[in-house]
Amino acid sequence: QLVESGGGSVQAGDSLRLYCSVQGSTFNGYNMGWFRQAPGREREFVAALSWTGVSRNYADSVKGRFTISGDPAKKTVSLQMNSLKSSDTAVYYCAASGSRNPAISREYEYQYWGQGTQVTVSS
Repeated sequence: QLVESGGGSVQAGDSLRLYCSVQGSTFNGYNMGWFRQAPGREREFVAALSWTGVSRNYADSVKGRFTISGDPAKKTVSLQMNSLKSSDTAVYYCAASGSRNPAISREYEYQYWGQGTQVTVSS
């Protein structure tokens, strides 16, 4: 089970850190990803961390502003979001993929999903 936390309402330019907690199971060997869905839009890829913890992949819209990291000991994956924009407003989802391809961005390759956490950025 994946449980997101850390969402909230902030001003443009602020920072926020999202957490994905793995509960009741282990996702060792899984790629971990963050996706988001804004109102009226399809869910889109944000960031991914490979199952090795070495490779990272980011959507162009967040490169240089967001950082994904993992803490296997704490069974958490984090998404540090800096310089937030109003266009970052969305529900953010954590996901896990058993694919052997590292740090994948394709939504259909993720088998496990959290319930999402709301991030609202006011300009």
